[in-house]
Amino acid sequence: MKVDIWSDVRCPFCYIGKRKFETALADFEHKGEIEVEWHSFELDPNAATVLDKTSEEYLAERYGKSKEWAAETHKNVANAAAEVGLTFNFDQAIVANSFDAHRLIQLAKTKGLGDAIEEAMFKAHFTDGKNIDDHDALVEIGVAIGLDAKEIKEMLNTDQFTDEVRYDEKTAETIGVRGVPFFVFNDKLAVSGAQPPETFLGALNQAWEAR
Repeated sequence: MKVDIWSDVRCPFCYIGKRKFETALADFEHKGEIEVEWHSFELDPNAATVLDKTSEEYLAERYGKSKEWAAETHKNVANAAAEVGLTFNFDQAIVANSFDAHRLIQLAKTKGLGDAIEEAMFKAHFTDGKNIDDHDALVEIGVAIGLDAKEIKEMLNTDQFTDEVRYDEKTAETIGVRGVPFFVFNDKLAVSGAQPPETFLGALNQAWEAR
């Protein structure tokens, strides 16, 4: 059975949702027969990489709120992440466009490393404070999971995998995805958001029985 997941590596709830889904999958009786495929989704395709502002300043400005509001928002999200064993360092996070990161994810998928690159990219962005729009950083992230540095550089210097990213995004639009993470179980059952593991486990069981 297949589970398709639309996600953006700039989305904190996508990382949290990944952990919650993995918890559910670990408890699923038929986990060895589940194929997971990650799909590209950009929360803001026009987002610019900003090196002269903190993520807190960026968040406050984007939503027209105070820095205190942004700090409290980050604190709440970091606490939610900690509940599933993740460390979010928003004070180090770099506001970055994720398009090239998605192209690298598409490359990794062709090597059977889709899950590994998603995990590595989330950690790089939310925990390690890496610039996921920087080519050197992307090479480093890719090499760490087993990709070839030369192949990554060649991809980044062309428009390779652009069509694959756009196809994923167009598919998301077609099926009505408005936000991520978005999970589709066996092309029939959809779950939106970083739901509790029990919800994901229920969806896995329901989709398995209906397949």
